[in-house]
Amino acid sequence: MSSTEAFQAFRIHSSGGKDYRPGLETISADELSPGEVLIKTAYSSVNFKDALAGTGKGKILRHFPLNGGIDVAGHVVASTDPDFKEGDAVLCTGCGLSETRDGGYAEYARLESKWTIPLPNGLTLRESMILGTAGFTAALALYRMQQNDQSPEMGPIVVTGATGGVGMLSIDILSQAGYEAHAITGKFEHLDFLTDLGAKQVVSRKELYWGQNPLEKAIWAGAIDSVGDEMLNGLTRVIKPYGNIASCGLAAGPALATTVMPFIIRGVSLLGIASAGTARRIRDIVWAHLASDWKPLHLDAIATRVVGLEQLPKVFESMLSGDSFGRTLVEIGD
Repeated sequence: MSSTEAFQAFRIHSSGGKDYRPGLETISADELSPGEVLIKTAYSSVNFKDALAGTGKGKILRHFPLNGGIDVAGHVVASTDPDFKEGDAVLCTGCGLSETRDGGYAEYARLESKWTIPLPNGLTLRESMILGTAGFTAALALYRMQQNDQSPEMGPIVVTGATGGVGMLSIDILSQAGYEAHAITGKFEHLDFLTDLGAKQVVSRKELYWGQNPLEKAIWAGAIDSVGDEMLNGLTRVIKPYGNIASCGLAAGPALATTVMPFIIRGVSLLGIASAGTARRIRDIVWAHLASDWKPLHLDAIATRVVGLEQLPKVFESMLSGDSFGRTLVEIGD
């Protein structure tokens, strides 16, 4: 494409942290962040972080203006890196998108080649963005847990925030990897959906009682938690010896009030899952798993909403109000 050819982008402006102005506008490739790989975007997705960035309710962008969208997938149209050829299918999640550089909510995106992932065999571009940051985070959590000796023989892994994107994908991924997955949710009306994904037990968040002791009866061999705050606090008290808790979100808040007892008596490990800044070597490993032995079986069902760029503001508000269920796929190109 010509560097001056016009295309649509969901672009976010702000002046000194004030006058926050997100919305669709027409830009050209000359206005995109620098990088070696220019792609024609096919799909993106909506994550909680995108909703914060797209409404100004979270300090996500480091400078302005920028295109939103922390996920992107499409085909290469131009590249100065010989590793990427015109027509190659590629994806990128995190890595500064919609933070320090233009993201995926645009008909074209320019990427740094060091963070551009060739689409793995076994995934379509559409599937890669149903996964997106949420699926990468869920798989990275399992990868980190297994690096710390988590195994299916230790017992079930519980997933919190189970009806969100990370939660649903965690259940499906755990099941494909040979683990027994349990779910905790505040939306118990979706029990049947969660069991269809592979959850062997579903617990209502409203009926949880953790107890008051630093250590309570050990129930689960590990946990993937995207909720934080009191949920994470409670989990530390009920994980079996040498189990792992992967902390990957703060939907309920960033606080953590617990004791050292689970860590020094039961040997429980609390693992931080920082998907946005994951090293390239680990990214390649995790995406290879997602395209093969850990690939979720229910991606079409998990993509509960498909939207275009013009519908993003309503999606953001819905997500931040707690009306979130599954993954939202953003269709941009052909």
